[in-house]
Amino acid sequence: MTKIKVKDNEDLDHALRRFKKECQKSGIISEIRRHEYYESPSVRRKKKLLAAQRKQKRRW
Repeated sequence: MTKIKVKDNEDLDHALRRFKKECQKSGIISEIRRHEYYESPSVRRKKKLLAAQRKQKRRW
């Protein structure tokens, strides 16, 4: 759970921006996007394989 303390005389927009940045750092947003819909194990393996191939291709 990500928490921030709103400082005295701080705008709500600024506090919300800090909260979003903290959520992004902790990986909550990417985790939510990953669980947005069900992905079968075979599709997960295929995506992982393709990502590894792209990474290997970039290293050359």
